Amino acid sequence: MDTAHDQAREQDRDPAERDPEERKRRLRRRLERLIGIAATEGNSLVPLRNGDEIFPAMLESIRSAEHTVDMMTFVYWRGAIAREFAEALADRARAGVRVRLLLDGFGCRPIEEDLLELMDRAGVQVVWFRRPLWLSPLKQNHRCHRKVLVVDEEVAYTGGVGIAEEWCGDARDASEWRDTHVRVRGPAVDGIAAAFAQNWAECAPVLFDERDRFVEHEPRGDAVVQVVRGSAAFGWQDMQTLLRVVLESARERVRLATAYFAPDPYFVELLCATARRGVAVDLLLPGRYTDQRVCRLAGQRYYEELTACGVRVWEYQPTMMHAKIVTVDGVAALVGSTNLNRRSLDHDEEVMLAVLDEDFTATLDGHFEEDLARSVRVEGRRWQRRPVRQRLRELSVVPIRRFL
Repeated sequence: MDTAHDQAREQDRDPAERDPEERKRRLRRRLERLIGIAATEGNSLVPLRNGDEIFPAMLESIRSAEHTVDMMTFVYWRGAIAREFAEALADRARAGVRVRLLLDGFGCRPIEEDLLELMDRAGVQVVWFRRPLWLSPLKQNHRCHRKVLVVDEEVAYTGGVGIAEEWCGDARDASEWRDTHVRVRGPAVDGIAAAFAQNWAECAPVLFDERDRFVEHEPRGDAVVQVVRGSAAFGWQDMQTLLRVVLESARERVRLATAYFAPDPYFVELLCATARRGVAVDLLLPGRYTDQRVCRLAGQRYYEELTACGVRVWEYQPTMMHAKIVTVDGVAALVGSTNLNRRSLDHDEEVMLAVLDEDFTATLDGHFEEDLARSVRVEGRRWQRRPVRQRLRELSVVPIRRFL
């Protein structure tokens, strides 16, 4: 502990809460009861940072597939990596592997037509999730933002990465985005596969066939994982419950990284309440490199309030920060596709892993520390003196905040 106040707070706490195993047990039961999804034991998770680690691992799994490949993404754009994925998927389909690819009808619009033709000729089953021309304006607003790859029902990937050249490299400069994906083995693969199946069922007539073996999962590690799926709905949904439970359960430290921060007053107050309770809260956001400047303005509107209540706000400097990660007290982590904005929490199909594992969390905390070293902290007093023009820009996006 860094201060006498922290030491006193630690001494006053229920001794059981100081035990990491007891903390994990309590958080697990809260999540299972309040979300209604059982966590699974015996999982192995490998965090993959940036394209240099993420893409080779995903491509290796695809190229080694013997039975099935199920993949969906919100972003499939252009570049050499887009072609490499298309060729890998096509190659497996030609080899007799069942390959299914679900593309979001809005996010994947830039995909090159010749890549679609390549995959179609090879036998890849490509479907589109809610293509805009076919939908009412209301339904168009609800997108499939999940990023999922499941190979042979035994290994799965999820996180924030899209299939495009922006994610290549190692976040060395503005052309190489910063992101995190996770490779999963063990029973939690079923939950990730269910996220794919949920959206595939809307787009295709056949949900499963003789290629699906419905394998039993042997224990592959020690991580406890709950797979939480967020779906477009009116009112409160599971992704909001997930964030609320972990924030209200935190006792020492919360670290949040998100690509798009456009919260509502309720979520801002939730962060502030966590900080006022004595929890160290660090919020890592994109800096000047962002592909959604309007969303950044929506978040900046709350910088003054957040810093005043003790939340430390940081802006990442080298490139676009696209990761979606939360760590809590060194024992739990959330990672997946969900951003801290109204679009993710209210409108889009999302998937998030709630992981109870100290080693996995320590790795993500280490990555967070390295990211903070490349970030600039927002100073509250200085932010209070920001120009009138900046304040007006922030106010201008208020009417559209819920759509960001």
